Amino acid sequence: REERPIAAADPTEVHADAPLSRPAAAAAPQLPRSPLAPRRAMPMVEEGDSRDFDFLIKLLLIGDSGVGKSCLLIRFADDSFNTSFITTIGIDFKVRTVSLDGRRVKLQIWDTAGQERFKTITTAYYRGAMGILLVYDVTQERTFGSIDNWLKAIEQHASASVNKLLIGNKADTAGPLVEKRAVERQRGQALADKHKMSFFETSAKESSNVDQAFLSIARDIKARLDAADVSAGGVGVGGMRLPGSGGGGGGGGSRSRLKVGGCC
Repeated sequence: REERPIAAADPTEVHADAPLSRPAAAAAPQLPRSPLAPRRAMPMVEEGDSRDFDFLIKLLLIGDSGVGKSCLLIRFADDSFNTSFITTIGIDFKVRTVSLDGRRVKLQIWDTAGQERFKTITTAYYRGAMGILLVYDVTQERTFGSIDNWLKAIEQHASASVNKLLIGNKADTAGPLVEKRAVERQRGQALADKHKMSFFETSAKESSNVDQAFLSIARDIKARLDAADVSAGGVGVGGMRLPGSGGGGGGGGSRSRLKVGGCC
C-alpha cells in the first residue's frame, strides 16, 4: 500500500497516542539504541480525567558529550549505574514521580546528546523546558569551559523564566577519578553564583547528591508555579488552573482541557 510521509511535530507538543520518534536521515545506517528507553509523554488532562500526580514538570539535561548526563538520569530514575552506556542519539527521556510538600510531582526528564551534530535537534526542546540542568565533568576542564556556551544557548532558545541548576559530575570520593579532578568545587560554586544558579557536585557512580540535585530544581519550579498561581488570583493545584478560579472565568465555568505544569 502507499506509504504516506509523517509530518514532523512540534517537539514541545507530545501526543499520547504517538510514540516518541527520533530524527534520522533517509537510508541512514541503523544506529545503536541508547539505554534510555523512550516512554510516552503524559497527555493533556481532560475534564474528569484522573491522574496520579499534581504537577508535571519537564526538565532538560544539557552539557558536553561524555559528562555523564545519561548516567545521572539512569541513577535518578532507576537507581542503577552502568559504565558501558552508549552515547545518546538525539534525545531521550525518563519519568519519575516524587513527593514534594505533600504533592505528587511527575518529573519528565529529557536527556540531550552533547555532540555538535545534534545541536539543531536538541535546542528545539529548550522552549518547553521548565528547568534546565547544566552538567560538566569535574575531571575535564574543557567541559567546564563549555558551560558559558550552554548558557548562551539557554538565553537564545529557552523561556526567560526557566530555572537553571549547575552540576559538576564524576566527583567520586574513591577510585581512579579522584586523582583526575581538574575543576575544584570552588570554581563551580563561583560560576553558579555568577549566574544565580544552584550548584551540586554529584557522582552518578556513587549515587552522591543525584537525588538532591533533581529534587532541588523541582522544588524551585514548584514554588515558582505556586507563586504564579497566587499572583494570578487562582487556586494553585499542581500548576493547574481550576475551573471557576481566577479572574474573568465566572464561577463554575466549564473547561475542555487543563494543561499540567505548563509542560509540553
